[in-house]
This record gives sequence, C-alpha cells and structure tokens, in this order.
Amino acid sequence: MTASARPGVRRGSPQSPPGPPLAARPLVVTGAMAACAATITGLVILTPLVVAGWIAAPHAGLGLPGVLRTSTGLWLAAHHVGFVLRSAGRIGMLPLGLVLLPGALLWRAGRWVVRSGGLSSLSEVGYAGLALAAPYAVLCGALALASRSALAVPSLPQAVVAGFLLALCAGGLGGARALAPWGRLARLLPPRSRSVVLGTAGALAVLGTAGALLAGASLVAHLKEFTSLNAALGAGAVGSVLLLLAQIAYVPNAVCWAICFMLGPGFAFGTGTVVAPTGAALGPLPMLPMLAALPTGAHGSVPGWASVAVLAVPYLAGAFGGLLLVRAAPTPAIEVAPFWGFACGAATGCVVGVLAAFSGGPLGSGRLASVGPSGWQAGLVATLEVGVAAAVTAGVANWLWLRREPALAAALARPAPRRDGFPPAGADQDGHRIYLDPWADGEAWDDPGRSSPGPSELP
Repeated sequence: MTASARPGVRRGSPQSPPGPPLAARPLVVTGAMAACAATITGLVILTPLVVAGWIAAPHAGLGLPGVLRTSTGLWLAAHHVGFVLRSAGRIGMLPLGLVLLPGALLWRAGRWVVRSGGLSSLSEVGYAGLALAAPYAVLCGALALASRSALAVPSLPQAVVAGFLLALCAGGLGGARALAPWGRLARLLPPRSRSVVLGTAGALAVLGTAGALLAGASLVAHLKEFTSLNAALGAGAVGSVLLLLAQIAYVPNAVCWAICFMLGPGFAFGTGTVVAPTGAALGPLPMLPMLAALPTGAHGSVPGWASVAVLAVPYLAGAFGGLLLVRAAPTPAIEVAPFWGFACGAATGCVVGVLAAFSGGPLGSGRLASVGPSGWQAGLVATLEVGVAAAVTAGVANWLWLRREPALAAALARPAPRRDGFPPAGADQDGHRIYLDPWADGEAWDDPGRSSPGPSELP
C-alpha cells in the first residue's frame, strides 16, 4: 500500500515517512555542474575589473573580444598558469593572492558536491574531489585554448595540471569540512602524525607572521619612495584602484620573499642580483610602487642588531613547533622526540620550498628572467634551521615533561589493552603466560564436543 493509499496519511504531510529522492543525480554530473559554476563565477568577478581598466585606459585594436580574452587570461593567471608575451618572453611571476579567488570558489563547490550528493565518508569525499577536478581541468584547458591571441599565449599543460590540482585540493578540503569540523577530522589522524602536523603549522605560523611584519616594516621605512613612484605613474582614479588591487594580490609573494630573507639565502630580482641580510645588489627595477620596499646597500640591508634578530626567527619558529609537538604527543622514549622534531622541520622546509618556488618566476626573457627566491635552497635551509631547533626543543621539552610527570611516563610506557578485553599477547598473569588461539571463536569454548574451526573453515 502506498503512502497516498494509507488512511489518514497524505503525501507531503508530517506523518508521511521520508522516502528516497525522486531522482539521484550521478556524482560525475554533480562535479561537472560545480566546476562550471565555479568557473563562470570567477570570470564574472574578474571581467568587470578588466572592463574598468579598458575604459580608463583604452587601447587601439582591443575591443570587447580582447577584453574577454584578457579576463580569461587573468583567471588562468589566478591558477598560476604562465604565458608567453609577444616581444617580451615568458611571464611566470604571478600574484599568489589571486589563487585565493578560485580556491574559495572551489572550496564552496566541493562542499556543495558532498552535501548535494549525500556523501558521508572520507573515501566518498575523495571520489567527489576527483569528480570536481576532472571537468574543472578540462575547462581550464579549454579556456587556455580560447584565450590565445597574437599578443599572449597561455600554457596549456600548466592550465590543465594547475586546474586539476587546485580543484582536487581545495574541493577535497571543502568536501571534508562539510562532513565534520576540523577538530573531529584531525582526531582521525594517529597521535604522532597529528602532533607533527600541529608542530609544522605552528612553525609556519611564526615564519608567516614574522615575514609579514618584516615586509610591512620595510614598506613603512621606504614610504617616501613608495609615494613618489605612485605619483610618477599618474594612473588616475580608476587606474590607482586597479594598481592597488594588483599590489595587494602580490602581498603573499612579498611575505614569501621576506621568509626567504630571514632564512638567509634571500632572493633575486634579476640576473646577477641578490637581496639578503648580509647585503643587497640590485639593478634597475620596474616602476611598481611596492618594489620600493626592497632593501638596498652592498654592505648590509639592515642594521647589525636587526640582522641578528631576523636570522634568529627560523630557530624561534622551530622551537615553537617542537613545543607544540611535545605538548600534543609526548613519548616515553627520550631519543624519539628529537627525531619527530626534525620531521616537523622537514615538513616545514617542504612547504617553504614550494611556496618560494611559486612566489617567483621570470618576467620576460631579458635581465628579469630570474626573479624571486630559489625553491630548493629555501627548502633545504628551512629544513636544517627549523628542524635542528625543533629537534633540540622537542628533546628537552619531552625530558622535562616526563620528569615533572612520572605518572604520565608510566602510562605512556604501559602497553595498550586489546580491544577484546584480553591483556596484550605474551603478557604474564599471576606468573603464567597466556597463549591465545587466533582461530578459536566463542562457540568452540562452550561446546566440548566441537573442535575449534581452522583457516579452512572460514567463510
């Protein structure tokens, strides 16, 4: 009997039992819809900015199709897709701040895919991320082909790969967050892995905060040069707003460069140049006002006391990460804590190296073909500095913690009980060693005439 035929129950009434959805949409279709929605929304956000710049500074031969191609190229640049300019060369130093726009849209798209699909496990979230990333990569490749012109040619392989990875990471994280809060998701990790992640996050937070403060202080110290460069451009009202937005998008790049400056290797702004705590050697720079914050001086970019303080920041970051690691998961083996502290530094170095590599890039085929820090140098130095500080701090903190809390040390050293209520295998009980038959079940213990089932009797 259907719900409508039951007496006293009407379809749609509160008493009617909930049934399955009328039409279950396939996950692939849901992912494709979310990918299209994220792409269209991003283009809708960026196109008015390009139109405003076109109206404020019109160029001959650039009509509405050119404006649409420019906005599409800007959307691809937000995915860190490089392109080749005619008579200029390859452009690869792109603003990291623009990545936040597609990242936020893909985050929301991943949440929508998980919620609309009724997913309830992390393995299903992985499938949802793939369902979103695959069509999104195809869309990015199609936009790279459609935005090609005689002036600029985006990189098709970078568009496909960057679109897939960004959608998989941002959409997957958004989908996982739709299932449970971060705290509950973090508890799914083993305690030791969770402590390393926490220590790495703490070290990166210290480095990022110190890098932002250093970049801001350098800009304040060169505020006069910044103002004069901004006035010399004469961009007008609309142009000044767009120029400000472009410089804000490059703020994450500046923070990454400041972190590499604190680590010691520094960065370059052109072939044969260097900016480091020990000195700076620069050539002619583009007329971008925020570049006025770059330090100058062949014998020292900063005063001696400030140079020492700047170089000490990575060690402080490692010490903070080591403390968080031990606080999250102390260990009774004193020699193990330094190992996990260095693992925290290695993870921090990997993240710093990747960010350093993506924060720079070429600005043409001439003298500015080398701009930004070296990714492998920054990652290696960060691993050594942060890792050594985290290892020493974790070892000392773990020893002090266990010395102050002997009961905690005994509890950590005690073997964990089995889930079935029996003591650990091989444990002594009143002087007798207990041996357990892994193939025995509960019924064999109760029936004397029945033999214990062996492997051949398993279903």
